[in-house]
Amino acid sequence: MIAYIKGTVEQLSGQSVTLDNQGIGYIINASPATLSRLPKKGEPTQLFTHMQVKEDGISLFGFLTSEELQMYNLLISVSGVGPKVGMSILAALTPAQIVTAIANGDAIAFSKAPGVGKKTAQRISLELQDKIKSKDSAGSFAGDSVATTSIAVGTSSEKQDAIDALTALGYSHNESLRVVLEVAVEGMTVEQIIKGALKKMSQ
Repeated sequence: MIAYIKGTVEQLSGQSVTLDNQGIGYIINASPATLSRLPKKGEPTQLFTHMQVKEDGISLFGFLTSEELQMYNLLISVSGVGPKVGMSILAALTPAQIVTAIANGDAIAFSKAPGVGKKTAQRISLELQDKIKSKDSAGSFAGDSVATTSIAVGTSSEKQDAIDALTALGYSHNESLRVVLEVAVEGMTVEQIIKGALKKMSQ
């Protein structure tokens, strides 16, 4: 398993980038959004990667942030969602928009991505909501100081939706709760809270 690759941009195409790492060129598939944010040829960069192994070869899929990779892994865990569909969704929606759609059960948001039909969009929404619930229940336990604080302070529906969405990215319930309470202010939307939380967690 290759977690990430640091290298120099050697070549860019419409669907991939070639990174030169100590004389070895790695062809890494990426979404148009990711490719557009890469530096120019000859400049260094780093991509977090997912490796797909098939009978006819090995493919690498690259992401600029670990959050994007986590979201991609979450998407392809859904039955019927392969690497290309996962990339298509990430090309159409930001990670914050995806987790917001998951939290709200918004299947229509996923159907906006090329190659995602109505049934697949509904399956993504339903299966990932179940995973959010299971992670949420597993991450919360009685007696935790952070959980106790949340009961005392109270959480709005926007904050709770943001917490649930962040657990879908692999963050623990308690970590999500702590960061959401730090960044959320009155009047913020779920997506704004998620963006703020992701930025703080990446620092």
